[in-house]
Amino acid sequence: MGRVDGKVAFITGAARNQGRSHALRLAAEGADIIAVDLCEPVKSIEMYPPATEEDLAETVRLVEELDRRVLATKADVRDSAALRDAVDAGVAEFGRLDIVCANAGVFEIQPALEVTDDAWREMIDINLTGVWNTCRAALPHLIEGGRGGSIVITSSTAGLKGTPNTVHYTAAKHGVVGIMRTLANEFARHSIRVNSVHPTGVDTVMIQNEKTWGLFDPANPHPTRETAEPVFASTNALPVPWVEPIDISNAILFLVSDEARYITGVTLPVDAGYTVR
Repeated sequence: MGRVDGKVAFITGAARNQGRSHALRLAAEGADIIAVDLCEPVKSIEMYPPATEEDLAETVRLVEELDRRVLATKADVRDSAALRDAVDAGVAEFGRLDIVCANAGVFEIQPALEVTDDAWREMIDINLTGVWNTCRAALPHLIEGGRGGSIVITSSTAGLKGTPNTVHYTAAKHGVVGIMRTLANEFARHSIRVNSVHPTGVDTVMIQNEKTWGLFDPANPHPTRETAEPVFASTNALPVPWVEPIDISNAILFLVSDEARYITGVTLPVDAGYTVR
């Protein structure tokens, strides 16, 4: 028996990176997966390339290798109707919904006074409103199931403390904590638990790109992963530069499992001590 055996998980941003890791971790513990991802560029995000439909197809292949069912849909978390359709189709296919991972998000570095109206709007629409759209699409199914459920929202250490050069990102990641705490209170009577996870830098394309390396190694005209690594490490209390996607997935698995059956309304850092430095 897996820790989430027989349950169904809805995961946004599932094509690669953390989202794929969450899908595989939950599938390995017995869950079937409803996966969505935009798989398209976001105009204001220039630091790293977008996920692709091929990436989402690879997530499907890997989940099926674990002998679990998966339904994947290309959908934008900014489009509440598309999200509802994706969740409805997944519940119709698998018969239930138990777990929600509101994981989809984007990241960009810009000094505060250089953030354009469009960049602000896109960041808030995806990282904040997209989380609300995800929860709103899923909650009716969790209530109707009558078995309770668990929602985990991916925030960031930037949802717990200010982070220079990321004002729009930091505002959104603080905002999802408000969503989490409100829903934890409002839906507790349905035995629906709502929590957030707060990673430090995670070893994905979001931080492993030249623009981010340059922020951590500004004196170097040609920064690399290797030259930026010591500076990354200096921001964490534990002697590591970043954590791995599986570290976040393991925390999510705990929060959605029965082991955390009385944990709700919690902001859980998985940050190598970043927030205590």
